[in-house]
Amino acid sequence: MKKYLFGLAIVLSFTHCGQAQPTKKNQSPMEERTSNNPVYSVTDTTPVQLKEEEWQKILTPEQYYIARQKGTERPWTSKFEQFKEKGLYRCLACGNALFVSDTKFDSGCGWPSFYQPVSKTSIIYTPDNSHGMRRTEVQCGRCKAHLGHVFDDGPPPTGLRYCINGVILAFQKEEKKK
Repeated sequence: MKKYLFGLAIVLSFTHCGQAQPTKKNQSPMEERTSNNPVYSVTDTTPVQLKEEEWQKILTPEQYYIARQKGTERPWTSKFEQFKEKGLYRCLACGNALFVSDTKFDSGCGWPSFYQPVSKTSIIYTPDNSHGMRRTEVQCGRCKAHLGHVFDDGPPPTGLRYCINGVILAFQKEEKKK
């Protein structure tokens, strides 16, 4: 019985990590997450260069682990993995536009997947030979946050699969046309 309760406690502690916190009145979830971030901007495209201590103050521990320490969230835990809303995915660390929802597809890999970034400059590509694998890391083109990896097993028209950590994504919902 003790083993069962201990295992249940561990599962419950992990499932709480990625849950959104309640938002302040009249603030969208994206505004709440980015309101204490002085570099977050949907219009500024200048490169962001902060010291690690500054990033630690801005990002949650989980966001910092993924964005700055090249971590990976557990598969099938991202709220964006099965997310179907129309809009724009941005870097949660700086606001840089990364992917349009029309390029998102269900790859079955457990992470949000896209076949094409917003622009050539929105993503930086870096060789990654960690963990005994040869991969290509993708980073935010503005703040160099680790986003995930790109693979050549995606759908047409690009044949690419950008496998992205949802923890470091912010979503800007498409405005409805009047």
